[in-house]
Amino acid sequence: MRVLVVNAGSSSVKLSLIGPGDETLAERELETPRAEVDADELSGVLSGEFAQADAVGHRIVHGGERFSGPVQIDSEVEAALRELVDLAPLHQPKSLAALGAVSTVLGDRPAVACFDTAFHRTMPTAAYTYALPARWRETWRLRRYGFHGLSHAWVARRAAQLLGAAPEDIALVSCHLGAGASLCAIADGRSIDTTMGFTPLEGLVMATRSGSVDPGLLLWLLEHESMSARELEHALEHESGLLGLAGSADMRVILARAGAGDHLAGAALDVYLHRLRAGIGAMAASLGRLDAIAFTGGIGEHAPVIRARAVAGLAFLGAAIDAERNDAADLDGDLTALGARVRTLVIRAREDLEIAHQVRRTLA
Repeated sequence: MRVLVVNAGSSSVKLSLIGPGDETLAERELETPRAEVDADELSGVLSGEFAQADAVGHRIVHGGERFSGPVQIDSEVEAALRELVDLAPLHQPKSLAALGAVSTVLGDRPAVACFDTAFHRTMPTAAYTYALPARWRETWRLRRYGFHGLSHAWVARRAAQLLGAAPEDIALVSCHLGAGASLCAIADGRSIDTTMGFTPLEGLVMATRSGSVDPGLLLWLLEHESMSARELEHALEHESGLLGLAGSADMRVILARAGAGDHLAGAALDVYLHRLRAGIGAMAASLGRLDAIAFTGGIGEHAPVIRARAVAGLAFLGAAIDAERNDAADLDGDLTALGARVRTLVIRAREDLEIAHQVRRTLA
């Protein structure tokens, strides 16, 4: 089965045609800075080699409580996805726009929705519950959903392959570090804890997102500085994180500046790494043991300095990186130092392969 994977992100739509042996037959990225998709442009692209697809897999950021796994899309499912827009207002509209545009051209092919939240539906109650009034939690379904699930699911499967073990035999912390960033504690091949919560704002320091902050601080700003909810949202989503700390959202720029002695960039890295190490430690505590740490995502794959400094602070867990392996790492590989009890891996982010896998499983 040849699967067209449609990954609608915040600034682009990535198209990948994945062959029966998981080979990439074609790929294309369309810039889409607005919340809408250019249907004419997309139609033109899909009329070429992507038209060979036998099925379509759509990345959908939020599945709410209803969708705990991939599902074939029909009118009822699409209506349910539209009802979840309020839970992911920055991502869900783009995914739905891409769904509509692709359906216009390839509407005769079966389509499957694959959810970033679904992998985390195995989290225990203690991990996903907020200590909020019961009436709030029940009325508005306030809970931790978690995100980046497609990436973490791929890491769980690929890490097992690299380690020559079954996924259910590995206690793993998956570190998805990109513009958005999250950690996932994976046991028995299932998510048992993660750093993102009700929204993708919770957790680690990100490119422009703040990560976790004291909710009392936000209440203080609302009350004492007369900020509107919209101003707060914009600042937390688009003006915080590395951008707020160092004036740049690009980790490559920050690493170069820090290497040249820039104090502001160095301080930003310290904050970023402090949160990252603390988060990995928390995920290890949820697991109760730790067999491996896997880095993925743009920063996780391409910033050996971040991997090295993060793991250097985790020696108490039994982790250590081989400097030469780390600096030379290209594709998927083992970076573990000789004698280290915990393995350290770098794994290329392949949500497209995970989506293709879920599509085939759903339509089998």
